[in-house]
Amino acid sequence: MSAMPDAQMPAERLATSSSTDALTHTDAELETLIRTRRTHKAYGPEPVDRATLLELFELARWAPNHHLTNPWRFRVLGPRARAMLAREAELEQPGSARKLERAPTLIVVGVELQGDPSQQHDDLLAAAVAAYIVLLAAHARGLAGYWRTLPILEKAPVRAGLEIPAAEQPIGLLHLGHPVQAQRAPERAPVDDIATFLG
Repeated sequence: MSAMPDAQMPAERLATSSSTDALTHTDAELETLIRTRRTHKAYGPEPVDRATLLELFELARWAPNHHLTNPWRFRVLGPRARAMLAREAELEQPGSARKLERAPTLIVVGVELQGDPSQQHDDLLAAAVAAYIVLLAAHARGLAGYWRTLPILEKAPVRAGLEIPAAEQPIGLLHLGHPVQAQRAPERAPVDDIATFLG
């Protein structure tokens, strides 16, 4: 049976067919971005500009989010906040403040906890996805990134210095900047080790 000409194809099928064809190249680009994003711990000195950061945060808003609570919060640290965080890190573990000097741009990611424990769990996971979107979108713009969990973000002096309210839980510190070296591709577990198809 011959294929139906576009002129005779129902509008719904034509739109779907055209969209699939148009997305092929974009899908390949997305897969490449996912596979080539790396953790970087060395950066150039130039900070990420405000306009680019706002673009990244705008994209992060589209993370999956049950009940649309928009729980993610991003705090870009300026000189005062960085100095405070470095001071507290050094008090906690001498020498650890040096890690905060790696990247020219630091972003504290938090989640605003609302509702019952089930919703809070959903929101925590949604905020983590939003953080990944920031990293992936930064990579797409030629930037390098690194996600650290930092226990001192929970300490009272740090929370106060970063103006983190009681209802918000910090979940990590994003390092962003311009890469200065390539990173090798790490080995990943094979798909058969991580996926199970149940009958």
